[in-house]
Amino acid sequence: MAADHDVVEHGHGAKQREVLEGAADTDRGDAVAQARVADLPFGTQKRVELARALASEPKLLLLDEPASGLNHEEVGVLGKLVRDVRDRLKLTVLLVEHHMSLVMSISDHVVALNFGKKIAEGTPAEVQQHPELIQAYLGGGA
Repeated sequence: MAADHDVVEHGHGAKQREVLEGAADTDRGDAVAQARVADLPFGTQKRVELARALASEPKLLLLDEPASGLNHEEVGVLGKLVRDVRDRLKLTVLLVEHHMSLVMSISDHVVALNFGKKIAEGTPAEVQQHPELIQAYLGGGA
């Protein structure tokens, strides 16, 4: 853990450390902080993965299916955490995700693909109304 601490201390300082600890959920006490990641609940494991990615001080954070395997409540917590990290650390986040409510709740700009072909692009509100997106993701007509 000392190496991780050094990265944080020499990086963005107190704000970075606070964000990392929040992402890893270490504020729940030493039991979580000292546990093997594999022994933690799945939602907490996802937050630890995010904290590890942030430790390298990226300017662009790529999240590939971060909601995979999470329940509805955990997806909500993840969305709030990603927004907080993005806003507080001034990061660009590229999110690849099928969980549409998560995408729409945290994105400023959305590009929707269907089998590798771009079918819609714009703000979440614009993309949600696009007939091809509705057909591809909801299976119904506009």
